[in-house]
Amino acid sequence: MKKEILIVTADYYKDIADNLLIGATVYLDKEIKKQSKLFDYKYDYLKAPGCFEIPYLIHKNKDKFDGFIALGCIIKGETYHFELISNEVTRKIMDLSISINKPIGFGVLACNNMEQAKERSDPFTFKLNKGKEAAKACFELLIAGPS
Repeated sequence: MKKEILIVTADYYKDIADNLLIGATVYLDKEIKKQSKLFDYKYDYLKAPGCFEIPYLIHKNKDKFDGFIALGCIIKGETYHFELISNEVTRKIMDLSISINKPIGFGVLACNNMEQAKERSDPFTFKLNKGKEAAKACFELLIAGPS
């Protein structure tokens, strides 16, 4: 059985995005190798300019992939913009997952500062890397199959 995953990464905070992508791809490479006798998995990735554009790219590719991983970072500033973007991106990704009936691993960080973002995207401490967690969630749902 062939399964394809699309990773959509918001590149606004490039270092954080790269770390999240490393976490996701290292996890997927390891799991794909383990599961290769049972399933044929493949992943690809696209860059979005910011988190707000992630849902658009997932929707645009909804018929081409079996699962998605959304990665990005939103850092709180001095205005209400942080809340608007964080809430709407989260809501739309959840809505998309339900409407297209496909798993979307959620790895969009909403942090108070850059220090928190670096900690949650650290590619050397995979225990904390939210890219890895998002990939794990998507992969496990794909293995479980339809219920």
